[in-house]
Amino acid sequence: MKLDPTYAHPWDVTPSEAMAIQKRLRAALVVEDRLDEVRLVAGVDVGFEEGNTITRAAVVVLTFPGLELVEEVVARRPTTFPYVPGLLSFREGPAILEALGQLQSAPDLLLFDGQGLAHPRRFGIACHIGLLTNSPSIGVAKSRLTGRPAAPLGDEKGEWQPLVDRNEVVGAVLRSRANVRPLYVSAGHRVSLPTSLHYTLACTTRYRLPETTRLADRLASRRKP
Repeated sequence: MKLDPTYAHPWDVTPSEAMAIQKRLRAALVVEDRLDEVRLVAGVDVGFEEGNTITRAAVVVLTFPGLELVEEVVARRPTTFPYVPGLLSFREGPAILEALGQLQSAPDLLLFDGQGLAHPRRFGIACHIGLLTNSPSIGVAKSRLTGRPAAPLGDEKGEWQPLVDRNEVVGAVLRSRANVRPLYVSAGHRVSLPTSLHYTLACTTRYRLPETTRLADRLASRRKP
């Protein structure tokens, strides 16, 4: 995957500089559907090695809708940015971009284990990397970073409620499997919230996590099937 030079920026920055970059790039996001037919979906996740000194980014590419594995890659880089909530894309982004650059296949849609618009500055990792690569992208997070459900969530698979922060709908709380903890889904770039929910559910089989996230998480954590 190639970077869009329009939005390139340095990664060796302070937290305050990183926040300023997020706020500047946020204005360039497209949160409506601008994606072609989806035939390949990619899951993106990050783990850490050697006491968090090495960032390990994993990308898996699956067919859609069959969800058959096509390709998987891993990139390892020294960790250079501190752990700061809301700035994880600056800690994980360089390794993710390196991994995406190794792909032989070109995914039509990226699903990140992390936030999209459901972020204090509306610029989570799915937004950030989606914009830098000009790729349709979705944030599928295991935990909530900001916002509250608009109403109580039903227990059945497919039930969802808007996730609201400061009177703005920033994502959705989604029950991906009956009677299990929900996921927090939000648009990243070039995808609307309804479409984000559609593809998240379409990539989810019998597990809580969509196959994209589940397989990328396993690869990032070096867990065996």
